[in-house]
Amino acid sequence: MAKELKKELSLLDVFCIATGAMISSGLFILPGLAFSMAGPAVILSYLLAGVFCIPTVLSMAELSTAMPRAGGDYFYIMRGFGPLLGTVAGFSTWFSLSLKSAFALIGLGAYLYTVGNFSISAVALIFCLVFIVLNLVGVKEAGRAQVFLVFGLLATLVIYILLALLKFNQQNFSPFFSKGVSPLFSTASFVFISYAGLVKIAALAEEVKQPARNIPLGMIFSLAAATFLYAAVIFVTVGVMNPEELQASLTPVSDSAFIAGGVFLKIIISCGAVLAFITTANAGIMSASRYPLSMSRDNLLPHIFQRVSLKFKTPHFSILATGFFMAAAILFLKLELLVKVASTVLILLYIFSNLTVVLFRESRISSYKPKFRSPLYPYMQVFGILGGFFLLIEMGSFIIFLTAIFIFLSVAWYKIYVQKRAKQDSALMYTLEKLVSNDKELASDNLLTELKDIVMQRDQIIEDRFHKLIVDSQILDINGPITAEELFRKVSVLLSEGLAGVSPQDLVDKFMAREKESSTVLRKGLAVPHVIVPGSNVFKVVLARAKTGVIFPNDELAHIVFILAGSPDERNLHLKALAAIAQITYSAEFDKLWFAASHKEELRNIVLLAERKRG
Repeated sequence: MAKELKKELSLLDVFCIATGAMISSGLFILPGLAFSMAGPAVILSYLLAGVFCIPTVLSMAELSTAMPRAGGDYFYIMRGFGPLLGTVAGFSTWFSLSLKSAFALIGLGAYLYTVGNFSISAVALIFCLVFIVLNLVGVKEAGRAQVFLVFGLLATLVIYILLALLKFNQQNFSPFFSKGVSPLFSTASFVFISYAGLVKIAALAEEVKQPARNIPLGMIFSLAAATFLYAAVIFVTVGVMNPEELQASLTPVSDSAFIAGGVFLKIIISCGAVLAFITTANAGIMSASRYPLSMSRDNLLPHIFQRVSLKFKTPHFSILATGFFMAAAILFLKLELLVKVASTVLILLYIFSNLTVVLFRESRISSYKPKFRSPLYPYMQVFGILGGFFLLIEMGSFIIFLTAIFIFLSVAWYKIYVQKRAKQDSALMYTLEKLVSNDKELASDNLLTELKDIVMQRDQIIEDRFHKLIVDSQILDINGPITAEELFRKVSVLLSEGLAGVSPQDLVDKFMAREKESSTVLRKGLAVPHVIVPGSNVFKVVLARAKTGVIFPNDELAHIVFILAGSPDERNLHLKALAAIAQITYSAEFDKLWFAASHKEELRNIVLLAERKRG
């Protein structure tokens, strides 16, 4: 059985993991190549790539606060679109993050090779082993290491920027659009991988303390910091280096540091580059290893991947499998081509992340309750989707072809292994159900129950006696018009079960007598009929929704009906239940949610997850 992961990561950890995952090859290797494509306007290309990230950051922040679970974008896409696309998303993100981490380790080896002539592969494998052990020991320890490494990296870059400004030559920016305007966009696509690590934190959402606050803030602060650093570092690098030398350099920041501050500054920047590659690799294995864990929980992979270490509370088999794949990539694979394929797949996943927000919003599933909601919906998501397709076009047909092969292999795994094991509902099925027919159920209640349980755990909802009453209650969903007496006859049959000496007709008489005393219609559309029944320790609840309406005496109409029946010794519970119902049903959005619910289980979840005083 899968066990819960410990919540160890703070806002600072979230910021450092996301920032450390971004600042590596995108800053220390790519600027020279990007400059050869766009000239001094390369700064705008980096800024443009950052702008394209904004919709995905907001969408992922919303999804992460609604469903803080290991697996990040895979988990949300799986719940949004079902196991077929979930299989593709899971493998795609797992492999792409692992390959990017392996690439960072090779970059680390390459930098150390220029310093001490060390073996690139040997250095990469040694550090791969170190990070496997670090992540096996615990995410808290890995997070602390990430904080130290990232702050060391940021301090190094600030020193470089300040010293480089002293050697700045503004003539290097003339003409600014030396390559024209159109290369700005193709270069933005090229450097987009610089921001690919931004949403890695979503994969660790289950281990974040106060995820509703820390995940959105951490992502937004990280994107702002990384975008500023990219722009500032590239600005001073262009201003210091000769354009001909810059466009031919694979270590542009180090070369610029030598011009600005001599050997001393070059050593500092080289240390910063090493820190950058280390933080990327550490964040990569932390996040990538959570994908097989989450996929295993959904029966997309064998159950061994969801096992959690009893001592360290980490998914040790998933971490080991990820580390093994990274080591194999270091030894045997040509990473340059595969990293491009992985980047293309990540852009696809960004597109689907934005689509998933749209799907969940439009499905109107009551238990989808994000603590953070993306602003400017749906325009922000549409921008993210169109921007993603634009970047894909800029990748080139050959890379897209290779990505299609990878997707084909993922679909084959779904057909061979997953299809007969995974029966996961999806928001897509609920949306189709509403479009096709209100009477035909295409989906079960599994997704509704799962989302409800996630929200309960996230918000630490106490299961008091009223909560348990609603869990055990029976629900009536009535389509046509009905009188109060007809409703009471239906309800009395349900309530009389287990009540000794009380017939359904006795209950009908009690309910009707109660209505003659005073109407139980408390406000427009809401009625709470309640009666005392013989016995002890008896309390039952029936929920009823009548879209057309229940006609009560004096022609009062109710669409929301809570029917209560309790023994005399449960008077305190009776009063608490009435108070809870009042708190729940007087909220601004309750009536809207009640009418929009497409399942009986949704009606139950609306009541269970409503904000109220508990105890």
